[in-house]
Amino acid sequence: MEVIKPGKYVELGYDLYSIDADGHETLMHQTDAEDPESFVFGVTRGLINPLEKDLDGKAQGDEFDVVAKPAEAFGEYDPEQVATLEKDIFMVDGKFDSEFIKPGAYVPMMTAEGFHITGLVKEVTGETVIMDFNHPLAGKGVRLKGKVLTVRDATPEELQPSHGCGCGCGHDHGDCDCNDDDCGCNEGHDHCGCGDGCC
Repeated sequence: MEVIKPGKYVELGYDLYSIDADGHETLMHQTDAEDPESFVFGVTRGLINPLEKDLDGKAQGDEFDVVAKPAEAFGEYDPEQVATLEKDIFMVDGKFDSEFIKPGAYVPMMTAEGFHITGLVKEVTGETVIMDFNHPLAGKGVRLKGKVLTVRDATPEELQPSHGCGCGCGHDHGDCDCNDDDCGCNEGHDHCGCGDGCC
């Protein structure tokens, strides 16, 4: 029987809960057999450390139930990840993209290094857009409870490392789809900017 080890392609079905300071759990995201979380173990970036340790050696059909503290999951909330950007970054055909750039929207962007990131629009002013690039679950503990659905050898294409998109859908384990409806991202509205490394 195939077991999870570096280089194996893995699919998971799970429920993701956020855990607040009082220990209360809130369901944030669900995957299942029709919408699995997929990655190459040891290659795909972004798998949280406690989950990675727990999955090592598991086989198809095995279950997992992992709790991670904020620092082990998506990190503590960092005020320095809030950036004020010029509005002209968000111009489409010479006009400000107000349909998609509004408070509460998650916007896919690209850093100067070519990494895809997603930011939450906090505020739009006359000249600027204030964006929060913290992960939506930053500062919170998480619980992942689910089952290993698939374990097999990865193809050569799958072995190419992914940057991960960091989308706001909650399942940021490095191989998420930035056009996922849960993500809040909008296909065709990647905004390139933040060239000063502010993100």
